[in-house]
Amino acid sequence: MSPSLKVSIAAGAFASMFALVGQANAQAFYLQEQSARGAGRAFSGEVADTGAASLWWNPAAIADAEGIEGTLSASAILPRGQVVDRGTVIVRPAQGPAPVGGDAVSRNPINNGVLPSGAFVAPLARGVVFGLAVTSPYSFTTDYSSSSWARYSADRTRLRTVDIQPSLAVALTDWLRVGGAVNVEYTDASLSNKLPNLSAALPDGEQKLSGDGWDVGWTAGLQMHNDFATVGIAYKSAIKHNLKGDLTVSGLLGPLAGSNMSLSGVRASFYTPAQIIVGGRFRATKALTLNAQAVRYTWSKFDAIGLGAPLDTAIPENYRDSWSLAGGVDYAVSPALTLRAGVQRALTPTQDGERDARVPDANRWNYGVGASYAVNSHFTVDAAANYVDFADSSIDRITAAYVGTPAQTPVLTNGELQKAHAFVLSLGARMAL
Repeated sequence: MSPSLKVSIAAGAFASMFALVGQANAQAFYLQEQSARGAGRAFSGEVADTGAASLWWNPAAIADAEGIEGTLSASAILPRGQVVDRGTVIVRPAQGPAPVGGDAVSRNPINNGVLPSGAFVAPLARGVVFGLAVTSPYSFTTDYSSSSWARYSADRTRLRTVDIQPSLAVALTDWLRVGGAVNVEYTDASLSNKLPNLSAALPDGEQKLSGDGWDVGWTAGLQMHNDFATVGIAYKSAIKHNLKGDLTVSGLLGPLAGSNMSLSGVRASFYTPAQIIVGGRFRATKALTLNAQAVRYTWSKFDAIGLGAPLDTAIPENYRDSWSLAGGVDYAVSPALTLRAGVQRALTPTQDGERDARVPDANRWNYGVGASYAVNSHFTVDAAANYVDFADSSIDRITAAYVGTPAQTPVLTNGELQKAHAFVLSLGARMAL
């Protein structure tokens, strides 16, 4: 077996492993469903709202807490859509272009999932409050059939993160609150995809990967209050993830048989983006509050995946910075019942010409409705429903197996994400002592 062939297989495998993107609700593989209250207004006022339910977005949100508070939420994410072949071809060595074959339509490749989150708040002294949020901001599973046309770039992918955010907030004046937090994040990833043998008459080979790691980022924010408005500003840092993974390649036949292997201890690094969040809540009447929020995502940090020894290379990803904009309302029907609604527009960081079947992302609209009911002064129930509508988008990133070797096998991808949408149902509770 050629050493360059082994490196090519492993590098391509780890490139796929860490391009872990699916049809999430905010952008690329970021999930924003960290509060059932926020979901009801399409996440239009979280950086400027107060209490444990807004801690993920802004640690300054808890500075006014006078007693122990807690919140728990869970969101059921139900994505739908299809990834369609529009004429993808494979070019094996010394052979002309041929159809990639397989099922031409992959329906609902993104699995349903339930996303939990929670936060706890406790005052330490007058105007000084400690908080702890536990969330899962980057999580999803995709599952393509082994006979899908997209099998060489995507088969089964699973990503799970756990973000632990201890926070401290201070009320500096009667109108200014500030806060800071550390984000300790655990990431666990696994995937598999098919590898083409040199003859189309032979069954596909397969590669399976897994990796995990712990990494650290930070969050800082402030809020400015008066009698009728609150303005919030927060910054969540980019996080450099360092994962250590294992790779198994099997099922390669003929001249490629020597490339079957089991490789441990391969390392990779990549960034998830920073977020710059600005928003406000404005009391228009005694009952009606208007909300607005803008988020800038520095997805251009995800420009490449660095692969350590023994591969020592980098795989370009070429994401671009992007935005989300949201507006919404809260309406207090009574002291116990509050109704909400909102709309959010989010732009994908993926680019035409750079999008593959493992990255079926697109621009989207998110429409939300929700309600809160205060059972008593200590316990409030939040519920929300969201409909997320994705634009159709091209899947057109050219890939290749065994790059830089005599066995190099390009796959000229020509596909499309169609009819994609998601329903998100959220339920939560807030408690105060």
